[in-house]
Amino acid sequence: MAIILEKSGDKHRIDLTKVGRTIIGEIKINLDWSKGGLLKQMFGKPIDLDLGCFYELRDGKKMLLDGLQFSHGRGGNRDQQTRQGCYTKTPFIWHKGDDRGGSSESGETILVNPIGIPNIKRIIVYTFIFEGVAKWADTNAIVKVSVPGCEDVVVQMGKQSSMKRFCAIASIEVNTDNSIEVQKLVTFHDSHSDCDKQYGWGFNYSPGSK
Repeated sequence: MAIILEKSGDKHRIDLTKVGRTIIGEIKINLDWSKGGLLKQMFGKPIDLDLGCFYELRDGKKMLLDGLQFSHGRGGNRDQQTRQGCYTKTPFIWHKGDDRGGSSESGETILVNPIGIPNIKRIIVYTFIFEGVAKWADTNAIVKVSVPGCEDVVVQMGKQSSMKRFCAIASIEVNTDNSIEVQKLVTFHDSHSDCDKQYGWGFNYSPGSK
């Protein structure tokens, strides 16, 4: 069963006391989209979207994860672990890797290890169009946030009409009262840095490539 957040600002609060203080299983954030078809034949390349997230830990550390080498947090570095995170140790948030289209059926996925949930303060999930299409409706993209024991939260990107290629999709807040709150954002931006300014992350950016 899924809860579809229809409007920006809609929230879904998950009370972890109802599924036990320790979540059995990981939080999964998945972006899937149509990667080929007519558009691929016309332009000679598959649709390429990227899934990423900003995150802040309770100790104040901030970072972002995605397929581009765009940014590093203050005091951080640009190695592979920094760009993809880590599942088995801090931050316990792991980007499984860039999906360039091709024959992949699962899109891109970010996993959150339940062990690390108490250490996480907030996550903002975003996606951006890297190449292959000029508008969201052509992607038929869907983002799904899955928490074990609770309904999936779904954001339908393929219904969006903005011409801006970067979108902050949803925020995930881990509260001190043992709850998780998922809020639909769906705000559109020109770039990582523009989104950063709106939500106050304070990273430094430089051009990146794949």
